[in-house]
Amino acid sequence: MSLPSALAADASSGRLGFSREFDLLCAYARVRLGREGLASPASSNEAAIDPAEFLRLAEHHGVLPLVARNLLDRERCMLPSDFVHLLRTSFEENVRRSLWFASELVRIADHFQLRGLRAVPYKGPVLAESAYGDVALRRFSDLDLLIAPVEFGRAKEALGELGYRPSAQMSPAVERYWLREGYERSFDSTAGKYLVELQWRVLPRLYAVDLRTEELLARCGRTSLGGRDVACLSPEDSLLVLCLHAAKHLWMRLIWVCDIAETVRTQAVDWRLFLSRARDLGILRIVGVSFWLVRRLLDFELPPTAQEFADEDSEVPALGELLATRLARSAVYDFESTEYFRWIWRLRERRGDRLRYLWRLVWTPGAGDLNAVRLPEALIPLYRGVRLARLAMKVPSLAGLASSP
Repeated sequence: MSLPSALAADASSGRLGFSREFDLLCAYARVRLGREGLASPASSNEAAIDPAEFLRLAEHHGVLPLVARNLLDRERCMLPSDFVHLLRTSFEENVRRSLWFASELVRIADHFQLRGLRAVPYKGPVLAESAYGDVALRRFSDLDLLIAPVEFGRAKEALGELGYRPSAQMSPAVERYWLREGYERSFDSTAGKYLVELQWRVLPRLYAVDLRTEELLARCGRTSLGGRDVACLSPEDSLLVLCLHAAKHLWMRLIWVCDIAETVRTQAVDWRLFLSRARDLGILRIVGVSFWLVRRLLDFELPPTAQEFADEDSEVPALGELLATRLARSAVYDFESTEYFRWIWRLRERRGDRLRYLWRLVWTPGAGDLNAVRLPEALIPLYRGVRLARLAMKVPSLAGLASSP
């Protein structure tokens, strides 16, 4: 089975220059396609698209529901019947899963409200509904709830009343320590594992991006989810958080680039305010790379202010091209490797932020450090030493990081 030449034409314009399958994926990974940017049907001698590779890429990059909707809506008459069946089955499966998550989010939000708890859902169903216009167009595997650190204990109890239990057990002392040093805890239920995440920070402390949760909560607004009113981040904060989340994972999946593009398209972002906050946090380069990838991969037209901003940093195009190439070939990273640490170092534009990142990288224990050794309460401060020892064994060349450009 091969896909027809008309689709091969959509991937053969040379705009991206990656594999035909990945180029086609980018062409259809948008809510609004239009006819611009899609080629006219090609002659019969066009090279065919490998459907197995195309589906693998769509699954890996988290865009299969969106791409399936677009192909079935626009090109179904040209597609082989077995390929149409695979697309439809995948899309319908995601519809069922997305509706379950959306209803579960409403159930949790209602229960938290009854308990007087303030929690703001972000990503997941709220992002799918607000940015994509349909929870069925984005795949997600958990629910992220942002809370104030002081509310964690009560939020944990409230989830327990709904049948959720922490995915990993911690003693009370270790849990208190993790509230200071960590940023999230996952919860399971009879429906599955890691279904809910309570987050009291957007990023782990080691990244040295001090975006205060209390300020995010104070600026939050309201949105509609399935006809129900739920809390949401402000448009500016939502876009900042999406850029940071993508950068944390080095933009390894196309869906994170799509999230940024669709948020820019649908949300009324105050660009002066957004750029001011990005500048204060020292993440102008991260935002610039995010916007560069949106333009490069999705052929997305940014608002003039955002486009001018993305062109300011001379480092952005080189970084963006490297990251786009790695994304196109489904590269993965070891998140405790020198290579990964060097990438994060290069993505920060201020030397002070780089040095804070290096310091926290060495001295901030992670979940792996807590799981590696079970220390009694009196020795919990020694987790910093555990972190240093494990990092030294895994990344012997870390000392050379500070000499990176």
